[in-house]
Amino acid sequence: MVDFFKHLLREFQFPLENPVLVFSLILFIILLSPILLRKLNIPGIIGLIIAGVIVGPYGLNMLEKNSAIDLFSTIGLLYIMFIAGLELDMNDFKSNRNKSLLFGFFTFIIPLGVGFPVCYYFLGYDFNASFLTASMFATHTLVAYPIVSKLGISKNQAVAVTVGGTILTDTAVLIILAVIMGNSQGSLNKEFWLRLIVSLAIFSAIMFLIIPKVAKWFFKKLESEKHSHYIFVLSVVFFAAFLAEVAGVEPIIGAFVAGLALNKLIPNSSALMNRIEFMGNSLFIPFFLISVGMLVDVSVILSGPMALIVAGTLSVVALFGKWFAALFTQLAFKYSGAQRQLIFGLSGAHAAATLAVILVGYKAEILDENILNGTIILILITCVVASFATEKASKKIILASEDDTQELIKTNGASDEHILLPIADMSNIEKLLEFAILIKDKKSPNPISILSVVSNNDEAEINILKTRNKLEAFVKQASASETNVNVITTIDHNTASGIARVSREIMADFIVLGWPRRSGFFDKLIGEKINSILNNTEKTTFICHLEKPLALHKKIVIVAPPLAEREKGFALWVDKMARLAQELSISISLYCNENTRNAVEKLLQETKLSASVHMILFTEWEDFFVLSGAIHKDDLIVLISARKGAASHMGILDGLPTKLEKYFPLNSHFVIYPQQINTFNEENYIDISTEPLTKGIEVVQKIGKEIGSIFKKKEE
Repeated sequence: MVDFFKHLLREFQFPLENPVLVFSLILFIILLSPILLRKLNIPGIIGLIIAGVIVGPYGLNMLEKNSAIDLFSTIGLLYIMFIAGLELDMNDFKSNRNKSLLFGFFTFIIPLGVGFPVCYYFLGYDFNASFLTASMFATHTLVAYPIVSKLGISKNQAVAVTVGGTILTDTAVLIILAVIMGNSQGSLNKEFWLRLIVSLAIFSAIMFLIIPKVAKWFFKKLESEKHSHYIFVLSVVFFAAFLAEVAGVEPIIGAFVAGLALNKLIPNSSALMNRIEFMGNSLFIPFFLISVGMLVDVSVILSGPMALIVAGTLSVVALFGKWFAALFTQLAFKYSGAQRQLIFGLSGAHAAATLAVILVGYKAEILDENILNGTIILILITCVVASFATEKASKKIILASEDDTQELIKTNGASDEHILLPIADMSNIEKLLEFAILIKDKKSPNPISILSVVSNNDEAEINILKTRNKLEAFVKQASASETNVNVITTIDHNTASGIARVSREIMADFIVLGWPRRSGFFDKLIGEKINSILNNTEKTTFICHLEKPLALHKKIVIVAPPLAEREKGFALWVDKMARLAQELSISISLYCNENTRNAVEKLLQETKLSASVHMILFTEWEDFFVLSGAIHKDDLIVLISARKGAASHMGILDGLPTKLEKYFPLNSHFVIYPQQINTFNEENYIDISTEPLTKGIEVVQKIGKEIGSIFKKKEE
């Protein structure tokens, strides 16, 4: 028994060496520190950094900085940069690239311009040390980005500008580091510059030309292997980080570029994106934040006045440099005060790149111990200040956006929209469900309802159970993207009437249908199912044929008829197509007349949708397929049609869906029938039913089967 307690005491000696115990301690820190500090209104990020200070080698020495901690820390940092690149709205980034360039210039030149004279004249360091330390002020790490992502404002323009500026300024600083190191070693020659330029060009070609093609092939060929998608993404991230290191820049640049390369292939609301964020926010990123805290040596404050002077000077210069950069950005682009504060919060934290610059300079004996210790204190102070500033600014922006959209939500019912997904063919359900998840308003409490209509015959109850069991698998698929799905099975003699009835019962706003197969004789006899659904419902209806996964499309081509803006469902389909384009990070080419174009532009401006929409005037409806020259095989074709009697209905619209299927067989294509006001009185037609005819058809089919079986027996 004594030996047991001795062994137990050895296991709990600091620093802990048992890997299982170390991992358990870190998991408890990740679990408890945000929960405990949330009651004090302290961001969880700060709790993790402070916990790292306490348990680290300069605190209680419970954990030491070993290779395992360094590995998980590196993964966490790469994860932050990767998610930042992945969540970046590429359309918004492209439209604001000049703003990102200007912010990158401000956040680079202002801290550098302020920091160099302070280090050179006030602190008395030489040129190399002063310039290297000043360049450290220009860097920043997106430590506070998880706050923005969690609060759902990562699509805000200020975030896109800051993230774009981050990669520009960090790349510039890390190149300066390579130049200063070359200068201190006397190897700054033509060969150095040539090697750097060539290696960066090869790296860029691999990441932006080869990796996206490989990823497209992988996602298409292994569409059903969902777990393989996550492993593939991780492989790309770390391979990109390695390539960046080989190219002569920091691995964080590679991780960010990997996010950009895969951006269009991983929609923001997809199950894969949810898995990526879940693993990062639950494990890897907290590991990085704890490791940042473990670097902080509080005892340097007591080591003498020079250490305090250097730490205080570096912290003040770093914070004021970034604050002035945010101020100039606000004045240049007329941003709000909350957006200025958000830019300052995101760009104010110094951690990874800062530490990389200072450690390299310290090991090369360009910088002394005072700068190293002062930088460690700077990391703690700036991370705390940046986290508070980001969380406060994010909440202000959320409140402002809610006030702006409250009236819009009231008018179009987006806050409680309900999507109905009737299923006839199980092979199409996965792609249709993915589409419904992407266009669904995340604020709506209603689930996506998957409907299956079972024929009313002797086997109805058994068929209901079989159908329910098959559909349950798709409920799990939707739950992976944190979307609620409700399975409805109902009995009806006619599928179309069953869909129409359930759509009214659950008050569905949208009906998403699969593309109909070629109709047989009996379908022709009782009327086309699609037409029957359209005639019996007035809600916005999407009829979808998806030839490939949604993420593999490069552009949405929408063709809208004259007077499309007069339909009641006009704002709804514009919102959904803009939302889809945002999720897929692709642009929209809208072919319409001038009145529709003006209405769309006004609507996009009012709703503040950031989708990239190119308007092309189109009036040649008699020669509709003149558009074929502008449509490529990776484009998603969307035809805005109309029910008969609607304001925008034209005779030519009725035949276009069949022609789309015939002339564009390799393209995914949608036909959208916008919502319209119900123009018929249902009570007048309540006695009219296809049930007797349907029953008669079922009897004929049954007799036919029996006659067929008799002839088979005779042949045998």
